[in-house]
Amino acid sequence: MLNLHGILPPMITPFKENGDVNYDAFVRNIEHWNKDQLSGYLVLGSNSEAAFLSYEEKLRLIELTVKHAGKGRTILAGTGLESARETIRLANQAAKLGAQAALILTPFYYIDQMGDEALIAYFKEVADHSDIPILIYNVPKFTHVNVAVNVVKTLSTYPNIIGMKDSTGNIEQLAAFRNAVDGGFNLVVGTASALFPALKLRVRCGILALSNCLPNQCAEIQTSFESGNMKEAEELHNRIVPVNSAVTATYGVAGLKYACTLMGYEGGFVRSPLRPLNDSDKAVLKKLLVEGALLTENH
Repeated sequence: MLNLHGILPPMITPFKENGDVNYDAFVRNIEHWNKDQLSGYLVLGSNSEAAFLSYEEKLRLIELTVKHAGKGRTILAGTGLESARETIRLANQAAKLGAQAALILTPFYYIDQMGDEALIAYFKEVADHSDIPILIYNVPKFTHVNVAVNVVKTLSTYPNIIGMKDSTGNIEQLAAFRNAVDGGFNLVVGTASALFPALKLRVRCGILALSNCLPNQCAEIQTSFESGNMKEAEELHNRIVPVNSAVTATYGVAGLKYACTLMGYEGGFVRSPLRPLNDSDKAVLKKLLVEGALLTENH
């Protein structure tokens, strides 16, 4: 079974000013990240603006990720769509292109009908027909569906369901998930603000938006923690939290892409209806990076 460990970015998708995917910039980012302390990549995550991508664009991005990823890096693909049929179809296309596992977003459009029984049945159906293992993706910020502990407990022993990414940032809930599953189930933390507390709960993998722009800093938190350097890990964690809060809670994908640009990666444009940062917001975000000693003033 796939054993997830380390830090993976939910890869940003650089767009050109006219809204086209900038595939060349996407590849250059992979080549840059290949030199960083990352264990793999998630293509088509929330921060990839996956909701705005066509089916053909998604396949091309998966193909490029598999082709250009460094040797030994784990490739996950976000293939969750609203129907089980389309989710399975995309997961199996991702499998053919070389993805090793699929991250499956909770369906949410008919939210009143997405109770525990519906979610359990959905994930079992997808797992039964997916050619690669799947992970549950819990991100109520976007779906307004929060997967219950009993749902995760039930699904954690089901064949072909190997883990869960929890992006709530709720440490109490993460601890409840940890206590409900065995050690072989890949419980993944989904926000950098919760990384250090998650490591204390024996979570061994993070799929973090901030690792697009600060991959080595995110990885070093885990490396320091696992080496027993708790103080160093916590201090670095505390330095990245204000930036993560600004990116995830205030400025969103546009902020993340601007931070990537500041740190030497290719952020590119966002795709409409998202809007770019204004100059004032850019200045605030840059200041946070400088204050955290993550970026020099004259960069």
